[in-house]
Order: sequence, then C-alpha cells, then structure tokens
Amino acid sequence: MGLKEEFTKVVDNVRDGVREAGHRSAAEGEQAKRDLAGDELTPSENLASMANQAKHTVAAEIDGAKVDIRNAK
Repeated sequence: MGLKEEFTKVVDNVRDGVREAGHRSAAEGEQAKRDLAGDELTPSENLASMANQAKHTVAAEIDGAKVDIRNAK
C-alpha cells in the first residue's frame, strides 16, 4: 500500500472513529434521558427515545465495522 493510500486509510479511520463515538454518546444520552425522566415521559416519548437510541447504536456499529473492514485489508 502506498503512502497516499495509507494516509487516506488513517484519515478515514479517525473520521469513522469520531462518528462512532458521537453515535455512542447520543445513544447513552437517550438512555440517560429515560432514566432521569422516568414516568414523566409519555409512552410515545419513551418509544421515540428508544428508537433514537437504537438508531444511534446501529450507526455506531456500522462506523466501527467500517474501521474493522478497512483494517482487515
């Protein structure tokens, strides 16, 4: 692998790592919101928060998988 490809790989890994961390933080934030609000959330608000948490968790897993796949090459 040439220097340019190696540099691009590192940049892409850092970018995806930052995105993964951001998604994981957002997912944890949704969980914390539900933990703090407790019964104050309506069922629809609770469901929306759970859906947002799932969305961010999946996005974090995808970003992590991108890094893993890129490093396996």
